[in-house]
Amino acid sequence: MQELSAVSQVLHNRVFVTTFVGWFMAQSVKVFLGVIREKRFNFKWFVGTGGMPSSHAAGATALATCVGIQEGVGTAIFAMAAMFAVVVISDAQGVRRATGKQAELLNKMLDDIYWGKKIQNDRLKELIGHTPKEVIVGFFIGLCVAFASFWIF
Repeated sequence: MQELSAVSQVLHNRVFVTTFVGWFMAQSVKVFLGVIREKRFNFKWFVGTGGMPSSHAAGATALATCVGIQEGVGTAIFAMAAMFAVVVISDAQGVRRATGKQAELLNKMLDDIYWGKKIQNDRLKELIGHTPKEVIVGFFIGLCVAFASFWIF
């Protein structure tokens, strides 16, 4: 009975649900744009990283905004959520993007070195991080979802 109570509490936690919805909406937009662009469905678009829009930015922004609205922007918990969002967004756009660029360069080097040989090699994943545009769109999705969660409910 205690487990049901915990699940019920999580499902009624506005901050959790709003954060999840922000992330889910961004991932859904990513899948929708992929289907339009490639005229096929690829499940990797839903669970993968990178792409338009940034679900990292959407989820982190929804979290910080929702905490700010519910708890107040002068609270320690808002400061934690806001700094968490800054780190996640910075990582999504900066560090992970740089890693993707390095993977792209390494893959090109592998192609240049082994172009004539039949050597089986694993390619590195290049689409890891987000462009600034993808992050900004994700940010606005998270912001809109958070404000809508308080206006609707």
